[in-house]
Amino acid sequence: MHNLEETQNLEHRLVRCFSSVFPDLDEEQIRNASIESVPGWHSLASVTLISVVQEEFGVQVSLTDLPNLVSFSAVQNYVQHHIAS
Repeated sequence: MHNLEETQNLEHRLVRCFSSVFPDLDEEQIRNASIESVPGWHSLASVTLISVVQEEFGVQVSLTDLPNLVSFSAVQNYVQHHIAS
């Protein structure tokens, strides 16, 4: 992910992933979402979200990384790093 267009595309796709798991959130809420701010974000929702993200981006998320993926920005950074590597 080196250019702005790629980053925006990734962000747009990630918003769609979050929206499929948390349909009651609007785009701004999704971009600011964290496990603390989203009442329905529990362990099952985390697993579902990561499954959707893995399918969308073709990345494998290690179970040891799962506890760190507790916000939109954390998931975005993780995906960007793993797509780039």
